[in-house]
Amino acid sequence: MITRRSFLKGAAGAVVTGYAAACTRAADDAVRWDASAYKKSDRSRVAVLAAAYDERLAERLREGIDLFGLDVDGKSVVLKPNLVEYDPEGVINTHPGLIAAAIEVFRNMGARRVTVAEGPGHRRDNEYLLSASGLFEVLREFDTGYVDLNYDVSRRISLASSFTSMGSLYLPDTVLDADLLVSMPKLKTHHWAGVTLSMKNMFGIVPGSVYGWPKNPLHWAGIHESIVDINASLAMPRFAIVDGIVGMEGNGPIQGRAKASGLLVLGEDPVAVDATATRMMGLDPLQLPYLAKAARFMGNSERSRIEQIGEAPEELTQDYEVLDSFRALKEFSG
Repeated sequence: MITRRSFLKGAAGAVVTGYAAACTRAADDAVRWDASAYKKSDRSRVAVLAAAYDERLAERLREGIDLFGLDVDGKSVVLKPNLVEYDPEGVINTHPGLIAAAIEVFRNMGARRVTVAEGPGHRRDNEYLLSASGLFEVLREFDTGYVDLNYDVSRRISLASSFTSMGSLYLPDTVLDADLLVSMPKLKTHHWAGVTLSMKNMFGIVPGSVYGWPKNPLHWAGIHESIVDINASLAMPRFAIVDGIVGMEGNGPIQGRAKASGLLVLGEDPVAVDATATRMMGLDPLQLPYLAKAARFMGNSERSRIEQIGEAPEELTQDYEVLDSFRALKEFSG
C-alpha cells in the first residue's frame, strides 16, 4: 500500500529513474525479458465487427465477445476506456454508448462486478471529464462504480521486461486485482506514438498522483518502450475492445479529425488487436516500434499469425491520415 511518505519517495524516484532511462537506454535496443514467463502462441484470433452507436450495439458487442468464449461468471471485470478531454463530438474519448454496452454485456454474462476505471493524463478533475464526456450519465444509469486510477491505492511491482530502465512501477490495486482487464481505446492516430490503441491505452493505469500529469517519466523513459514494459507486466487475463465506430485521424490523440469507420476490433492478444486495427487504418503495424518489440515475446503482429474472425477486415479498412513524421507508416509491407 502506498503511504504519503512512500508516495513522495516514489514520485521523486520516478523522475530520477525516468531521466536516467532516457539517458541510458541502449541504442541497439539490447533488452531482456524472462522467456519462461511468456509462452507466445503460434496464432492469435482477432474479431472485426461492423457496428454503430445505436440500440443494437450491446447485442453486436455480445456477438463479438461470444466468438472468444470468455468466461466471466462470478469474476471482477475492469473496463479501462480512453478518457482524455472535453469531447462534445465524441471523437476523442471512448464513446459512452460503447461503455454502456460493455457494462450490460459483462453483467449479463454473470460478472460478479463490473467497474469502470481510468487515470486521465491531461486533466486532474475527473468529475469534469465524466460529465463532459457523457460517461457520468452511463455510470448513474447502470449504477456502476468508477475508480479514478490517478488516486487509487497503489503498490509497487517489478517490471517483467526491461525495454526501459525504470525497473518497477506503482500500479493501482483496482487493476492488479482484476480477474479480467478490458482495454477500451479509441481508434486514433497519435502525434508521438503513431497510433494509440489497446496497448497505449494502458498509460492510463499509471497513477498521476505518483508520476504527475501528463505522466512525464513514461515519456522520458521512451513512449514505445514504456508501452511494452507496462503491458508485459500485467499478468491478469486481458481483453481489448477498440472503438472504431468513429475514430480520429491526423494530429491525434486530441486535435485530429473525426473519421467514421463503423467498426469494433476485439481480441485477447493486445499485440494482434493493435496490429489489426493499425492495418484497418491503412497503416503498417510493422513500422511501429512498440509493436515490433512486443511481437518478439508477447503476441503476434504478422498477418500470417493472426486469424481474422467476424467481418472481413478489408471491407472496413480506411485510409487514415497521419502527420508527416509518420509517413513511413503508409509504406505498407504487411
